[in-house]
Amino acid sequence: MVDSGAEAKILKQKNNKTGLKYTIYKQRQLLLMLLPTLIVLAVFTYKPILSWVIAFKDYRIGKSVWKAEWTGFASFREFFMDSTDAVDVLRNTLVINIGALVINLTCALVFAILLNELKNKYFKSLVQTFSLFPFFISWVIGYSLILIFFSVNSGFVNMMLVKYEFIEEGINLLGDPKYSWVLMFGVNLWKSLGYNAIIFLAAIAGIDGQQYEAAEIDGAGRFAKIRHITLPSIVPTLVVLLILNSGMLLNSNFEQFYLFTNPTNVATMQVFDMYIYEFGLKLARFPYATAVSIVKTIVSILMLIIVNTLCKRLAGRSLF
Repeated sequence: MVDSGAEAKILKQKNNKTGLKYTIYKQRQLLLMLLPTLIVLAVFTYKPILSWVIAFKDYRIGKSVWKAEWTGFASFREFFMDSTDAVDVLRNTLVINIGALVINLTCALVFAILLNELKNKYFKSLVQTFSLFPFFISWVIGYSLILIFFSVNSGFVNMMLVKYEFIEEGINLLGDPKYSWVLMFGVNLWKSLGYNAIIFLAAIAGIDGQQYEAAEIDGAGRFAKIRHITLPSIVPTLVVLLILNSGMLLNSNFEQFYLFTNPTNVATMQVFDMYIYEFGLKLARFPYATAVSIVKTIVSILMLIIVNTLCKRLAGRSLF
């Protein structure tokens, strides 16, 4: 029989080796490496949350935030009730970002599978390099290229279409509101196709080759192997990307929309980030802009939770 005191001592030593303090001590080098990242995250992500109080006060430049008059939810009421912008801004942001997310991930998935099926490694590397190159181009250069090709009167594509009488006059792709969403889908796909494909190619590279050999022995063709081995194996990667990107659906690339938005298409191109910039920096209405930013953050968190829950129920996988 083991003495109860000795048994308690052994149990205590075991708990000490599996407890939080022991884990922190054992992984102290990794935690020290992580410390700079945590500091940057705290300073630039969590510390600005304290400035949300501006949304509830009549703040002006030069005044102390804490001495400003308390206005409560007046800025929120203005955005949702007194302004007609809330529906348009939310619609534009969700349509453009959700559409871009679905198109980008779907096309990248198909592109990665097709690229993986190429047998010539030199041609495969060439195609992958050209598809990845736009990711490293700034939006200023990207806009300039699109302007060169799709400008109404001097764009190369419009000039060729008019010259060979496919159309009577150039298509105003950059200015006509009815083309705004299609334009954003196209440029986002052009910029991100190669980068997203790399992630799926990495997932495909992790598939055990013996599965393909066994399927080939059983008589499975190329499409059967893609359907029954490749696709099921990269679904977890697709789910993770979907969840991670769902939390950023209300975040738009400011530089992109700043360049592509003009007075003729502002009704279909004005997203949350441009709206906050318009009222926050240009009109110096900081309480109102901060209130809109808070709404954007809360909706983003809710969308992340919803998408994570749906993925957990439908695909059996989630982040939390």
